[in-house]
Amino acid sequence: MSDGKMILAAGALLALGLLASLLAGRVRVPGLVLFLGLGMLLGSDGIGELSFTDFELARTIGIIALVLILFEGGLAAGWHEVRPVLRPAMSLALVGTAVTAAITGFAAHWLLDLDVLEGLLLGAILSSTDGAAIFALLRGSTLRRRLARTLEGEAGFNDPVAVLLVLGFIEAIKHPPHGPLEFLADFAVELGIGALVGLGVGWLAVHAFQRAQLATGGLFPVASLATAAIAFGGADVLHGSGFLATYLVGLSLGGAAIPAKRTIVSFHDGLAWVAQLSMFFTLGLLVFPSQLADVWVEGTAVALVLVFVARPLAAFLATVRMGFTTGERIALGWAGLRGAIPVVLATFPVIEGVPQSAEFFNIVFFAVLVSTLLQGASFEPIASRLRVTTTEPALPRVVQESGTIRRLGAEVIEFPVGPDDALVGVKVRDLGLPREALINVIVRGEEAIPPRGAHTVEIGDSLHVLVRSSVSREMRDLLERWRTGPIGPPPRPPRQIRAHATPFTVGPWNPAYGDPSDPKVVAGREVIDRLRLRRDRPGSLVLLDDGVLAVCGETVALGRRDLLGAYARRRLSRAVDESDRGWWAEVIAAVAR
Repeated sequence: MSDGKMILAAGALLALGLLASLLAGRVRVPGLVLFLGLGMLLGSDGIGELSFTDFELARTIGIIALVLILFEGGLAAGWHEVRPVLRPAMSLALVGTAVTAAITGFAAHWLLDLDVLEGLLLGAILSSTDGAAIFALLRGSTLRRRLARTLEGEAGFNDPVAVLLVLGFIEAIKHPPHGPLEFLADFAVELGIGALVGLGVGWLAVHAFQRAQLATGGLFPVASLATAAIAFGGADVLHGSGFLATYLVGLSLGGAAIPAKRTIVSFHDGLAWVAQLSMFFTLGLLVFPSQLADVWVEGTAVALVLVFVARPLAAFLATVRMGFTTGERIALGWAGLRGAIPVVLATFPVIEGVPQSAEFFNIVFFAVLVSTLLQGASFEPIASRLRVTTTEPALPRVVQESGTIRRLGAEVIEFPVGPDDALVGVKVRDLGLPREALINVIVRGEEAIPPRGAHTVEIGDSLHVLVRSSVSREMRDLLERWRTGPIGPPPRPPRQIRAHATPFTVGPWNPAYGDPSDPKVVAGREVIDRLRLRRDRPGSLVLLDDGVLAVCGETVALGRRDLLGAYARRRLSRAVDESDRGWWAEVIAAVAR
């Protein structure tokens, strides 16, 4: 085939993949099913008659694709999203995966008349949820945020567990003296090495990105791709889990304030999509539809055990005392989508020459097809019936970034307000924004509202916040408080009565009072509320504990509202600078309320 024909074929496959993705959304069928079907259609049993039986190449493609998918999943989530659900996610990945493998394996031993180790190998192959399928499902779901993040974390952590289980059972079948203690020791060592490499490379990568001065923003995705490759390759060379290392590096970069973050996330989002398409298409070519007729009974039986018994029971056991309701645990059990990962794992015993492995491959493919169609198409309606959905997307939209703004040392964050968020009903001026951040627009329905301090945040609003990079870490903590609280002005203490209170004074700012933008004490009086914040330079209008107001800046003026208002009007009349006029006009308006 000529170069032109190869490039044309690649472009046509990508276009067909896009059409399949659009069609999947319309008919409510998981896109991976159509991608697999596309490979089967073009295979030697289909209309394309493309002969492909290279299991080793298919495994290599699957591993590379899985690395890209796991890295993108970690990058899109970040530690700040996964950390609150780390305990249940890890429990599902370890306990849930092992229990699923055991139940499915013993069922296969009994239903298919397999040797116990062969049945457990089949169970291990089917034990892992599929990261690509889960991520795709959640992006179109309104599942509660905690459930969504738990499933996302599980999908990232359980692939390494399943890979190690499969390799362990292959080793036990080929070398019978390989006992359970040796199996567990190898398992722990590989996960431990993978975790250490992932966390170490992630820490180094975050610091390198934050200090990097690359010629163009387009080089940052190249650096992130190199980071993922180094993490996987380094862990694998040290005989650790490269998949775990890759996911941990993605989480580290996703949770850090790094340059060109939106560019990196968008690049890997598209790359992961291409990886999914390539992996599903390649695996589809390996399947011969004419052979599925011989295993449809076995495949259906195994799939039903997996969907209705193994996964639900494993999810219930793994989430004991984790704070989930019964409905949420049922949803977690039903969300165990299988996809291309079990099919990739099914190539391992074929390559290693395990007896009956070719039959395993067809059984796994059929079981994955049945479970994906059944669970993927019905998950959202079932979650809605269980009342574990909300009106908000399960996965929030990520930071919106403009190249020009980023080059100037800032970024724009879009914050969608959900019904359970702590900032609902709070005024804009009480949101606790640092001086180097401001809300530049509130999108409410189809209307864009220029915000004022007195505007109240409502459910369904979308806040667009302009943030300087220097306060991005502080801003991340604030976003978490907007979700969970506390937020808003503290309750005002009783007014302090002072015997010799001065009605009005003006003087230079005393550094002992602290930052003029956020003072805690002024002239011996405690600050109980910040009414206005000056943006162009350090300054604020605050309320003191005795009811007196104070304007803070290079000078401090404090006194009763009427006297402070008169002072502000005099300053406004003498102001030459536009920013000064704006500030004193804002003070006059606030004092007059």
